[in-house]
Amino acid sequence: MFAADSGMMLHAPSRRRTVVEHADGGVDVVLATSIGNGEDLGPAVRHSFESGKPEALLHQLRNIVRKKEVEIEELCKLHYEDFIVAVDELRGVLVDADELKSMLSSENLRLQEVASALLLRLEELLELYLIKKNVTEALQTLKVCVQVSKLCLTCNMHVSNSRFYPALKTLDMIERNYIQNTPLKPLRKVIEKQIPALKLHIEKKVCSEFNDWLVHIRSAAKEIGQLAIGQASSARQREEEKRARRREAEEQSRTGVGDVACALDIEHIDEDSMLEFDLTPVYRAHHIHTCLGIEEKFRDYYYKNRLMQLNLDLQISSAQPFLESHQPFFAQIAGFFIVEDRVRRTAGGLLSDSQVEAIWETAIAKMTSVLEDQFSRTDTASHLLLIKDLVTLLGATLTGHGYRVAPLLEVLDSSRDKYHELLLSECWKQISDILASDSFEQMVIKKEYEYNMNVLSFQLQSSDIMPAFPYIAPFSSSVPDVCRIVRSFIEDSVNYLSYGGHINFYEVVKKYLDKLVIGVLNEALLNMIHTGNLGVSQAMQIAANIAVLEGSCDLFLWQAAQLCSVPLRLVERPHAGLTAKAVLKASQNAAYNALVNVIDSKLDEYLALMNGINWTADEAPENANDYIHEVVVYLDFLISTAQQILPAEALYKIGVGALNHISDSIVAAFLSESLKRFTLNAVIGIGNDLKTLEAFAAERFQSTGLSELKKDRSFRDCLVEARQLLNLLVSNQPENFMNPVIREKNYGALDYKKVASICEKFKDAPDRLFGSLSSRNTKQDARKKSMDMLKRRLKDFS
Repeated sequence: MFAADSGMMLHAPSRRRTVVEHADGGVDVVLATSIGNGEDLGPAVRHSFESGKPEALLHQLRNIVRKKEVEIEELCKLHYEDFIVAVDELRGVLVDADELKSMLSSENLRLQEVASALLLRLEELLELYLIKKNVTEALQTLKVCVQVSKLCLTCNMHVSNSRFYPALKTLDMIERNYIQNTPLKPLRKVIEKQIPALKLHIEKKVCSEFNDWLVHIRSAAKEIGQLAIGQASSARQREEEKRARRREAEEQSRTGVGDVACALDIEHIDEDSMLEFDLTPVYRAHHIHTCLGIEEKFRDYYYKNRLMQLNLDLQISSAQPFLESHQPFFAQIAGFFIVEDRVRRTAGGLLSDSQVEAIWETAIAKMTSVLEDQFSRTDTASHLLLIKDLVTLLGATLTGHGYRVAPLLEVLDSSRDKYHELLLSECWKQISDILASDSFEQMVIKKEYEYNMNVLSFQLQSSDIMPAFPYIAPFSSSVPDVCRIVRSFIEDSVNYLSYGGHINFYEVVKKYLDKLVIGVLNEALLNMIHTGNLGVSQAMQIAANIAVLEGSCDLFLWQAAQLCSVPLRLVERPHAGLTAKAVLKASQNAAYNALVNVIDSKLDEYLALMNGINWTADEAPENANDYIHEVVVYLDFLISTAQQILPAEALYKIGVGALNHISDSIVAAFLSESLKRFTLNAVIGIGNDLKTLEAFAAERFQSTGLSELKKDRSFRDCLVEARQLLNLLVSNQPENFMNPVIREKNYGALDYKKVASICEKFKDAPDRLFGSLSSRNTKQDARKKSMDMLKRRLKDFS
């Protein structure tokens, strides 16, 4: 078979070569080159079909195939011998291959027999490897699940123990590192489902704690505020004590009394008094919400709830008077903003500055509105002062925490006039009651403590030496009482104006002090002077009291300066005193005038007894008339009383006024229309009366020490008009009145018209029946002629 095939192959090349040679000329060289180069014949085939000549291309391809067959035959012929050798070798190889195949088959059988047991063992080994792999994977899965389960258990324990931040950190660790790597899908789904629920539970738990804190801090805010306001009050008290010590040192330095002691003031801060309140729930809630990524939600929740609490705190109960509720009201607000200040500073931006400012603006607007409304309704100065003190302490407390309290102080300043009006009204009632209840008798002080309380405390003493007791003061009991009222007014005024918006309020206190002394004290004294039914001693005492009060004006001003911490050198400057001092001086003159009117009225009662004088007596009386004794007794009482109560100047003024009035009354008696005529005997009687008065006036002027005042006129000089009139009437040559030299020397106090009117009534002897026949001595005739001459000349002069 192999030989037949070989013969066929040997004869084939000759036939193919003949065919190829005949077709050699028609082969397309280009197409053959393209096929030889392995190029794509697609474009040529497409072109032949598009041109409608595929037979030509097919023919060319067949020619190329025949040509290639010829080439193959030639190649085979060329290597024919080598091919035969190769075939022989191949036949040997086939024999060897058969032998090898049989050997391999036998060896395969033998190997299979040996390896069958090993294959069983291998299968077992592979199965064990698979089991090991599965166990390893199971262990890894269990390990991860155990770790996740432990973390879940730890998270649950943290939540149970309210340790929310570690719980959230554990949850975050599970989410970031484990949940995606958990191979157990059901476990992973359970965990993925429980994590949001657990976060929501933590959020609710934290919010619940925070809500409990909101309730607690609102109930504790009042106590916090009271403690803070108490600390501010203690600090103010310490400051006032320092100022009091400085004032005492200044006073000692000014007066030179005692040693000035300087001490270093060391403030001891009690640590227990520090404001302590727990903000842990706030910090925790804020931090937990931040960790949960909902910080803005909590900030909004905190702001709205605290603003709601503030609005509740700012509501005023109408069932309770504001005077009773203002302390807890302001303490609650103070506590609220102290807490908010601590939160702002320590809670890491929980509240923005704009939110804090908005909350404060809400509160300040409400507080100012409440204060304005309550101040408009308050009608008691002490109530206003009580509220003002607490408001200023509230302002000092909140200023220390960075809040702007200027609007509150402006409300206090706008109520300043009303407060002082109420205070002046109260002082008017108090002073009026004191003056109404005063008997206006000199105050008798029996004990040293009474002297210290009523005299030394107001510097009313006339000497630095302690007097013997009982001591009779030159003023009545109303003076120290009034001084206490004035001092209390100064203290209340300073208390209201201090710690407010004014730094230097001394001038304001001075203005209101002037209002008190002028509009209240002075008016009350004038009302007492003009409308009161006063006796002489009472009028004297009022005048003396006014003199004392006038001198106390400097003390009042000094007290105001001390309380206002104003240097005394500013108070002692010229024209720096109270205007009230000059007003009291004028009122003192009014009191003296009223006293003079009372004295004149009383004297008129006694001098009215002159109507009982016999102006046409037949004989001259040997002694003074009875009425003059009443007058002298009254004058003695008057001067003695004035000497005890009034200063020397006032005593002189009173004495001069009384004697001037008596002199005028004597002259007026001669001028009276009811007196138609009088005789020399009546004139002699009046002269006796005048001598009695002159002796009394001279003696009292000396005994009272008024002569040491070196006045131009003595008491006796006050009677000169009456004396010159009587001298003229009893003169032997009354016509000398018309002599300018003599008139200037002896009758300078007399008025022409008065003299003319009086002389017309003068008759040197009483008319009698047949008077022309009675004997007259020459002296009387000469006096009568001289008097007649004076009358004629006075008529001519007029």
